[in-house]
Amino acid sequence: MRTREVASPPAWSGLFAIAGAAVLALAVTAGRYGYHRDELYFIAAGAHLAWGYPDQPLLAPLMARAADLIAPGSLLVLRAPSIITCAVTTVTTGLFAREAGGGKHAQWLAAAAWAVGAVCLVTGHLVSTTTYDVGVTAVVSLLIARLVRTGDTRLWVPAGAVLGVGLLNKSLVGVVIAVVLLAYALIGPREILRSRWLLVGACLAILGALPYAIWQLAHGLPEQQLAASIASSGAEGGRAGLIPFQLVLISPLLAPVWLCGLVALLRADELRALRPFAVAYLVLIPIFIITGGKAYYMAGLYPALLGVGACVVERWRGRGDGLRRRLRSSALIAALVLSAAASAVIGLGILPERDLQGSIVMKLNPDAGEMVGWPRFTATVAGVYHSLPPATQRHTAIFTSNYGEAGAIAQLGPKLGLPYPYSGHNGWWFWGPPPNSDTSVVLVGFEREQAQAWFVGCALRARINDGIALNNNEQGAPVLVCDGERRPWSELWLSLRHYD
Repeated sequence: MRTREVASPPAWSGLFAIAGAAVLALAVTAGRYGYHRDELYFIAAGAHLAWGYPDQPLLAPLMARAADLIAPGSLLVLRAPSIITCAVTTVTTGLFAREAGGGKHAQWLAAAAWAVGAVCLVTGHLVSTTTYDVGVTAVVSLLIARLVRTGDTRLWVPAGAVLGVGLLNKSLVGVVIAVVLLAYALIGPREILRSRWLLVGACLAILGALPYAIWQLAHGLPEQQLAASIASSGAEGGRAGLIPFQLVLISPLLAPVWLCGLVALLRADELRALRPFAVAYLVLIPIFIITGGKAYYMAGLYPALLGVGACVVERWRGRGDGLRRRLRSSALIAALVLSAAASAVIGLGILPERDLQGSIVMKLNPDAGEMVGWPRFTATVAGVYHSLPPATQRHTAIFTSNYGEAGAIAQLGPKLGLPYPYSGHNGWWFWGPPPNSDTSVVLVGFEREQAQAWFVGCALRARINDGIALNNNEQGAPVLVCDGERRPWSELWLSLRHYD
């Protein structure tokens, strides 16, 4: 185990410049398209603040609600925490290269490879639990790497505190770090685990996990049902696509950088103390394949792999005569520039909305399509609602098939005179049913045949049309008006709950 070794100085100026460029790109494009369905849900969930929801703990909803209160309707303010998190992860990636023995050029390369990667620009462009999850994993990994290099086990305390904050956002970070620690226990260096400071850090992490765990236990562990639904969804190619998708999480052109890092961690004796990060990466792949996890669940370990890989690539770049070095430098610069351009198109909403259908953007980042069409969607629902007689409107509920639809109506509907919506989807179900006095319902996202199991007198009044024929989740969705429910809302409510 290496201890008390002196690392190269942090290349702060370059790291901050690279992170600043990413911040600028994300800030300038923050208003492209519109709200994402998850953002609409987070804002509403933050207004119903709890220690947990079926699909996540409280951090993302809390921050989204706070941003919307500070600057209602501002996508830049709403997404500012995501932008800042991506900047922090960029700097952290560069500093991991330092812990792996890299000088300033390796640090710059690692940071730049992360900043131009698809996962950075996609998650920085919207409010997402993944953004914070990746950032927390990167920071905790950096603290562990520094602890290993210096032998300063007091670093377990900030590592545990950061992990605790991460567990207020998502449970996944705990799984990833637990596998890293298990790898240290199995292959060493084990000395870092024999410290009272590790117990202190573990207690801080547990404090962060406890509120969500208690909420889940108190509500029948709905996350288990949600995980089963995710496993069967086939997103990002499903189980078969998890490994191929790793090549595009950063960039196909920059995959050699993190692959070099993976191989070096497994083979180089001087990197043995950091080898558990590679082992964890390889262990998590089959775990997520078996459990049906999404491909981006691996993203939190890429800052470590890029940090080590940048050191390897930097040594390769510096070998040989001047001409070879110039050619290799040119190849790296070209890979970074081309990756930045491709990731910007995929993640920053640069492509016009009318050109999204059938594009590579929708294939690699279908979330882009979920930011389009919400004003027209809400206007269509409002048109149906206001077509009802005023006396009927006063006793009419709006019920949607998913939280994105409900979130759009809650966020955009008040200006159109719409009442607060209801839904049985995920956390929205816990916020309760309409009053039994609501004897009519505008039903959004359900076909008439499905609606008849719960409601009577249902008639199709409209279908959602985003105006650009973009085949997202809402395009073509029916809007029905039903005369009433087969049972009172209070009795019907349990049967309307669903998780996915």
